[in-house]
Amino acid sequence: MRGIVDESTGVVVARWLRSLGHDILSIREDRPRMIDEDILALAVRDDQVVITNDKDFGDLVFRDGRPHRGVILLRLADDRTPEKIAALKRLLDDLPDDLQECFVVVTDRGIRVSRRGE
Repeated sequence: MRGIVDESTGVVVARWLRSLGHDILSIREDRPRMIDEDILALAVRDDQVVITNDKDFGDLVFRDGRPHRGVILLRLADDRTPEKIAALKRLLDDLPDDLQECFVVVTDRGIRVSRRGE
């Protein structure tokens, strides 16, 4: 997977994903304080999925109709790093083959995938 880990998700998550062989850019490490609109535009330009805990990406995609190459939104009751990693492990085990333009919400209860137009 090629992705951008938002500041809200954290450096440790980005490093963990890299350790699995994923091509990951960490906003906190590489482009601190980059605004959400610019993160989404960068992800589109570089064909990357955004991994975040920030609900504002849902607003950008669904309310504002911004283009994207995929967003993974972690909506967890406990948003400490080990829980984020556990949630992403569940997602990676069940990951759809094609996340292109999917909005994926990972909660404590499950995984919901919305494709553009659905």
